[in-house]
Amino acid sequence: MANIKSQIKRNKQNDKRRLRNRVYRGTARIAVKNARAAIDSGVPESQAALVSAISALDKAAEQGVIHRNNAARRKSRLVKAFAKMEPAKVETAMVEPVVEAEPRRLHHAGALPSGSQDQIGIGP
Repeated sequence: MANIKSQIKRNKQNDKRRLRNRVYRGTARIAVKNARAAIDSGVPESQAALVSAISALDKAAEQGVIHRNNAARRKSRLVKAFAKMEPAKVETAMVEPVVEAEPRRLHHAGALPSGSQDQIGIGP
């Protein structure tokens, strides 16, 4: 144990940071493990697991717990595995395409509606 005051303080700070970093690192590790398991099994919920893993990795990198390139590499590998994943067979119902209504035409910003020129006293 240190007997210098500044070193005692530094040890306390390091312990606080270590415990705080464990939370972010552990959360990221668990999220990546869950996402990897979901991708390997091919369940439809794997996209939600992937999004939560990416979020956890971003938070860990933002806090400085892991390096940002490390987070980018892990995210890249997860997304690559997700893209290669064989989706589980899901039956989809036929949906009719939605027909969009024709957009309304508005008057030009500088032009006045017809007939309003007489009301405000301009024009011929």
